[in-house]
Amino acid sequence: MKLTTAQALVAWMIAQHSETLDGREVPLFPAVFAIFGHGNVLGLGTALEERRDVLPVWRGHTEQGMALAAVGLAKATHRRQVGVATSSIGPGALNMVTAAGVAHANRLPLLLLPGDTFVSRAPDPVLQQVEHFDDPTTTVNDAFRPVSRYFDRITRPEQLIATLPQVARVLTDAADAGPVTLALPQDVQAETYDFPEALFAPVVHPIRRPRPDRGAITEAARALRSAERPLLVLGGGVRYSGAGRRALELAQRHGIPVTETTAGRTLVPHDHPLYAGPLGITGSLSANTLAAETDLVLAVGTRLQDFTTASWTVFAPGVRLVGINAARFDAVKHGALEVVADAGAALEDLAPLLADWRVEGGWSARAAAVRAEWDTYIDKLRTPTPGVPSYAQIVGAVNDLSAPTDYVMTASGGMPGELVGGWRAGGGEPTMDVEYGFSCMGYELAGAWGAAMAHRRGLVTTMLGDGSYLMLNSELFSAAFAGHPLVAVVCDNDGYAVIARLQEGQGGNAFNNFYTECRTNSPRPPRVDFAAHAKALGCEVFRATDLTGFRKAYENARAAAIAHSRPAVVVVRTQPSAWTEAGAWWEVGVPEHLSGRPAYEAAKPGQVRYLGS
Repeated sequence: MKLTTAQALVAWMIAQHSETLDGREVPLFPAVFAIFGHGNVLGLGTALEERRDVLPVWRGHTEQGMALAAVGLAKATHRRQVGVATSSIGPGALNMVTAAGVAHANRLPLLLLPGDTFVSRAPDPVLQQVEHFDDPTTTVNDAFRPVSRYFDRITRPEQLIATLPQVARVLTDAADAGPVTLALPQDVQAETYDFPEALFAPVVHPIRRPRPDRGAITEAARALRSAERPLLVLGGGVRYSGAGRRALELAQRHGIPVTETTAGRTLVPHDHPLYAGPLGITGSLSANTLAAETDLVLAVGTRLQDFTTASWTVFAPGVRLVGINAARFDAVKHGALEVVADAGAALEDLAPLLADWRVEGGWSARAAAVRAEWDTYIDKLRTPTPGVPSYAQIVGAVNDLSAPTDYVMTASGGMPGELVGGWRAGGGEPTMDVEYGFSCMGYELAGAWGAAMAHRRGLVTTMLGDGSYLMLNSELFSAAFAGHPLVAVVCDNDGYAVIARLQEGQGGNAFNNFYTECRTNSPRPPRVDFAAHAKALGCEVFRATDLTGFRKAYENARAAAIAHSRPAVVVVRTQPSAWTEAGAWWEVGVPEHLSGRPAYEAAKPGQVRYLGS
């Protein structure tokens, strides 16, 4: 088939399909997010226009935002579908590097197609080209290499034949999933080649479930049976495997208390008798209490990020780790006994090896006991009070008014700790996306647009602070223009409140976070009217000043988003210094002259420890 490079790439994307966790066949690439410029408008742009009836193309308004929307889409489909983002050369391409970092840190598939400079070099230097005096082959797209699982620059059309199977491998592999970058020089996009028809044959990518090594899973079972106080930690890999139910069955059969990481959140029904709560800094004191008492951690599908492990202080010295993970890189962390396998397959093979072994009843019951104490604490935080509401009260109201199939999101700042620690899930299909792998301000709105495309069984609600709103809000207009309903709850606390908390809590002085501590030459500096701004972006808008008003505003926003098929924004003032405390430590770089201050010394639990095996 004589096609341009761009036409061949588009035809190949259309031929790729995926199998969902419930067995449906869906397009692997359901959407392309595009901002056209001189690096992609005629080559790839023309190819996409020719197939627009088959492959939907959505117009973004910032390259970073549209690529983050593609990441949100992948998370909402549990990595079974992949968003695509294309940009022009130069600044348009570089704007997507942050989104690549988000996908890389969170192990989420993303296909990036940045335009590139001419391979022929005939018109060099072209507009937006950065010239390297010592290497003419280097372009700005080389900046994607550190944040890509797979990178290629297509300098001849026929190179697609070899590279596209590798693209599919990375995007659909449980162990290697992450961003793929194909840099597309604009002259090569338009060149033709006689491609083999087999390249465009329909392909369905099933869920691969590699089984564990027999010796490794037997050793893991032996370690578990010898434990007196085991703890099951469920991460994002359990979600992507669809193994949540199997994990709970194992826990119930053997009486093992269960916790969740940020990426694994909402896998377990809140009222499950073995549920100890979410683990780590943004988790719960209940789960962290059990973590300090356990003698064996069975970590399934988690990369054990520092917020999960409280910078490796949450577990007691000498605890044994058993790591079940599709990626060996994650399975071996901190000297764990490694089991490299799909989470569901490993748990299935582990179950018969445990036979009738069961944890002593007192340890099993401890999960419900400590979580009950945490629930009492959260109930107290949620109790209505006069005046400006807290984050915990806002989260509680959204939790109360959401349907079981709704999807809730946040990313950076103080909201992750409130949402992860305070949300009470009904169980079943995972319904939360907290981007705390890269903690990217702005993901809250852009990612919600992608999630709204993918999550069709309920309404998407995204929760964010004023800082994140100001960081990246353009995709609110993209979602409004495209006609995708969602609700955005914007909590205005007048600055970067959670960083101010970190700054002052570690012994530093208040500086450059709250607006009251920021430099200005104005005697009366302005403040943003978030409601007016959101309305100007085409959103339905609702305001609230107290908790009662917020509940009503949120209900109205939900109705408006669904009725008008566009985003609805609720703006509410929130307290700047009221937080949910999970009783965990986070290690950051503290200057030596601050480390002796009372605020720092009172918080620090001791040195970070290597746990060993």
